[in-house]
Amino acid sequence: QVQLVESGGGSVQAGGSLRLSCAASGYSWSCMGWFRQAPGKEREGVASIASVGTTTYADSVKGRFTISRDNAANTLYLQMNNLSPEDTAMYYCAAHRKPFYCGTFRGAYEYWGQGTQVTVSA
Repeated sequence: QVQLVESGGGSVQAGGSLRLSCAASGYSWSCMGWFRQAPGKEREGVASIASVGTTTYADSVKGRFTISRDNAANTLYLQMNNLSPEDTAMYYCAAHRKPFYCGTFRGAYEYWGQGTQVTVSA
């Protein structure tokens, strides 16, 4: 059974940090990623990581967010530092098994979690 379960969201002040986790089950995923969706906006890619550790980041989070994964535990993480109100959104974990591609194109991902809310106040 495929399951992606996010945790770690919450409310912080600007400049603060949060660490999101995603417990994944069902497959050994070739690629996992984090996406976010703010009210009234489209879901956008934040970061992705391949099974071999190659990472990609959206320009808006480079230098502030770090994606990592524990393949043995099938868990994905997103360390978010220096948060700003613009980071407020529902954050989703996603995964796919396709070879050769691992990035932030939403359409490539097969499975999604239910999301965890991140709220950053000024």
